[in-house]
Amino acid sequence: MIPPRLSLFVFALWGLSSIALTAARPNVILVMTDDQGWGDTGYNGHPHLQTPHLDRMSAEGVTFTRFYSAAAMCSPTRASVYTGRHPYRTGVTFAMKGRLEPSELPISSVLKKAGYATGHFGKWHLGTLSEKMGDQNRWGAFSENPSRYYCPPWERDVDVSFVTESKVPTWDPLVDPGDFKNGQLEIASPNSLYGNEYFTGPGETVTANTSGDDSRVIMDRAIPFIQNSAAADQPFLAVIWFHTPHSPVVGGPKYRAMYADQPEPAQHYYATITAMDEQVGRLRTELRTLGIDQNTMLWFCSDNGPARQGSPRHVGSAGHLSGYKLSIQEGGIRVPGLLVWPAAIPKPLTLSAPAVTTDYFPTILDALDLPLPTDRVYDGISLLPLINGTRPTRGTPIGFLNKDGKESVWMEDRYKLIVTSEQTTLYDITSDPAEKNDLSPQLPAITARMKTALDAWKTGVLHDLNQIAE
Repeated sequence: MIPPRLSLFVFALWGLSSIALTAARPNVILVMTDDQGWGDTGYNGHPHLQTPHLDRMSAEGVTFTRFYSAAAMCSPTRASVYTGRHPYRTGVTFAMKGRLEPSELPISSVLKKAGYATGHFGKWHLGTLSEKMGDQNRWGAFSENPSRYYCPPWERDVDVSFVTESKVPTWDPLVDPGDFKNGQLEIASPNSLYGNEYFTGPGETVTANTSGDDSRVIMDRAIPFIQNSAAADQPFLAVIWFHTPHSPVVGGPKYRAMYADQPEPAQHYYATITAMDEQVGRLRTELRTLGIDQNTMLWFCSDNGPARQGSPRHVGSAGHLSGYKLSIQEGGIRVPGLLVWPAAIPKPLTLSAPAVTTDYFPTILDALDLPLPTDRVYDGISLLPLINGTRPTRGTPIGFLNKDGKESVWMEDRYKLIVTSEQTTLYDITSDPAEKNDLSPQLPAITARMKTALDAWKTGVLHDLNQIAE
């Protein structure tokens, strides 16, 4: 049962608003990993990985067996979390391409206006953090025009930031660990900098306490923010986006030793995930110590599927699914998905209905009894009716776009339609999650109906994309 909704007096919706709240509001924590595959958890059956704290979240809260990233790669999925909209609508179509445009309404702005403290810790990847050419380890649009894509979190209603623009090594994050060439690791010069820095504000970077496990470095900043919010009796939004297990994949000695029987690439990969899992456990312990765990919505997911096996130290698993990162097959977009919120979800629950990262925004607003704005299209839905059992299925399809819109997906509760320039295929994704049996020849009416709906949705998304001035 969801706790009693809030009584709100809204004098001006998103402008000069004054909101009187008469009930306790849930804290919101959004944890995300980077390139962690659906199969890269103990609770999803990995034969070697040790993730006891994620396993405990699964045993105590909601386990989404079909949780999807809005895209098959990092930045677009992250845009969907902040906006509740398909990332192409926001202009974030690829890594280091696009930003949270000023016209977007991020979840940080909505919750700040509702009286929340807001913080973002770890990877940002939704715009540049400085306007200087060559300032960070960039490529693509960010490198070519950092001023155009300047969009730090502190300019998007984030009160406390400890963020990198993009990836860093998973151990000693500021230090270059070297590069793989021809299958061999070429060690960088001692103490050579990797090139991406941790920012806390305009031109403000941090080097203190940045050695060792990067997930621990991030959590060392997130926990004081949570402690301060709790001490002030202020609800908070904490976005904690780990870099693990994205390349450069470097495992610490303590964690590698836990996998001494595995090959060197697997040792590093598994070590980074177990170290991250340890920080999730640390976070949950702190919430209990502060007495705020019961009314905290703690979400966990990955931003996309695992990098293709064979890449240096990438041995990530999509489990029984087909495809990897960058693919709109299930392995590229179906990711671990968890929610723990004891006050609202006192017993474990497994949900097989599809859910997606665009659902975060409307679900959180629903929990606060805040209406979705009506001046834009939202692709996500509130998951609360699924969680409290008032709706048995999702009902609302999920659309996906890939490779500049040349590949698209229309996902219903049962069927998944994939349209590329080469072919159109249909799968009963509930019974065929590995996408082995194309049903489009046997079910032409369903295929045609879903394609018509997909085409209409895609037209609207691309229209919104084309409205963004480059």
